[in-house]
Amino acid sequence: MEISEIRVKLLENQRDKLRAFASLTIANCLVIRDIKVIEGPAGLFVAMPSRKLMDRCPECAAKNPLRARFCNECACPLEGEREARDVRGKPRLYADIAHPIHQAARDLVQGAILAAYRAEFERSQQDGYVAQNFDDLDYHAYEEAEIGG
Repeated sequence: MEISEIRVKLLENQRDKLRAFASLTIANCLVIRDIKVIEGPAGLFVAMPSRKLMDRCPECAAKNPLRARFCNECACPLEGEREARDVRGKPRLYADIAHPIHQAARDLVQGAILAAYRAEFERSQQDGYVAQNFDDLDYHAYEEAEIGG
């Protein structure tokens, strides 16, 4: 697999464990955006882009997050514990949008993204640092929500 480009958007002043967003371009043909760099108990790791799983209200058929207690559309009470469970018995609330198929690919992607993150972080510590341009993405909206929220 040829990784053509990795762009990293550092997130400053985060109260949670999210440290950066990354985009990965493969063979100048395919881009995967919204990859997260997260600080975990064992160090940094990469979380692939995902979406929140939903189900439908039995009354009006509107989509609702699995943890919702009431329908967002008709306010009908929803049953609890509607989410599927993974092999460890934990609730499955998100589904990957894009992900490596096997461990070797995961290791390659994670290694490359974490190396790019560390390089960008080192550059950010130098005088005159200018962050990479992410005008085509909306990460600034995330930072504004975090600062304001």
